[in-house]
Amino acid sequence: MNHLSLIIKREYLTKVRNKSFIIMTFLSPLIMVGIFSLVAYLSQLNNDKVRTISVLDESGLFVHQFEDDNNLKFNTLTDISLEEAKKATELNGEYGLLFIPKKTSIDELAKSITFYSEDSPSLVVMGDIERTIRSKSNTLKLEEAGFNAQQISDLRVDIETKLETFAGEKTSKLGSGLKLIFGGIAGYLLFMFIIIYGNMIMRSVIEEKTSRIIEVIVSSVKPMKLLLGKILGTSLAGVTQFTAWVLLLSIFSFAITAIFGIDPSAMQAEQMQTAVEASGNEMEGLMMEAILEFQNLPILNLVIMFLLFFIGGYLLYASLYAAIGAAVDSETDTQQFMLPILLPLILAVYVGFFTVIEDPHGTVSQVFSFIPFTSPVVMLMRIPFGVPIWQQIVSVLILFATFIGTVWFAAKIYRVGILMYGKKPSYKEIIKWLKY
Repeated sequence: MNHLSLIIKREYLTKVRNKSFIIMTFLSPLIMVGIFSLVAYLSQLNNDKVRTISVLDESGLFVHQFEDDNNLKFNTLTDISLEEAKKATELNGEYGLLFIPKKTSIDELAKSITFYSEDSPSLVVMGDIERTIRSKSNTLKLEEAGFNAQQISDLRVDIETKLETFAGEKTSKLGSGLKLIFGGIAGYLLFMFIIIYGNMIMRSVIEEKTSRIIEVIVSSVKPMKLLLGKILGTSLAGVTQFTAWVLLLSIFSFAITAIFGIDPSAMQAEQMQTAVEASGNEMEGLMMEAILEFQNLPILNLVIMFLLFFIGGYLLYASLYAAIGAAVDSETDTQQFMLPILLPLILAVYVGFFTVIEDPHGTVSQVFSFIPFTSPVVMLMRIPFGVPIWQQIVSVLILFATFIGTVWFAAKIYRVGILMYGKKPSYKEIIKWLKY
């Protein structure tokens, strides 16, 4: 056991003292903060831009329908021809010209409206304009047919179905979306962690094998301990880097906010407030519902199971990455063995997003949440929807039992593969190694 602790210490110190590791630990969060700050700055410039649109309404039906806001101003033109209006709009450098001709019917008018601009206009701006025209046109169309548009609007009924379990627990469509988001983020983090640090373990084994250092080490340490030590040591280095990223992201974000006055979170809050004011009580109600749904999430259960599945899933795949590293002489030779490892991960993501969202407690979702190679992703996405504790515990036990078996399996490949040079191994040859 003493050898194991020494190997873990050696692997950990080798990783954290590596120049590229140190550079990427500091550079990655700086790049991320820089990108987010740049996007926030560009969004701020875009939000501060005021677009002026001239409106030439020959029909006289929409004169008072277009209202100014912080980013959009409407300039109503009268007693002017279309060609003169186009020249004046272009000469004044305005965003565009909305031309509404005079027609005998609303149907004919709807097909004759034109927006003139120098470049292709914003889809958001055109959407707002079309909604305004559509709303007024529908009202006019009803009145033209002899109906009272206001009465018809008052007679409309909005259906909002309440969701509740047989046990009396209230749910909602918004709550289901939030649960899927939480599960999706957890599964995605695990997926990325496995890809990044699994490759780190594989490269580490290949480097030691090609430098012949492994021949000295394996003479005094059993392959099982050596493999386990490399996995745990690299895992600790990964956790250290991840923790450093979180701290540095917070520090860099605070520094950029203080120096340049760019605060992405504040801008998002401002945009949310604007949306609430524009939508009135309906948007405010949705926000309150989202807060209540968040409070109803099994946060403690999510955190505990996230840690267990995160650790178990990573260790399981890390042992396979280490076995591949031992079997080959260079990183280019690993491609033929990577697909069987990546396929279960990709399958887990697809099952999680396309099956769990449709039926989180269905047969497919349940089966894949117990298969150890897919359970870390699928079960994490199912837990927010309410999974019995016994199922979670059984899934975790199967995952860690499979990890132990995989380490034993990988160690048999490892003890032979680390001493093999100059030959690209095949699947058939690797199976032979298991019998030695």
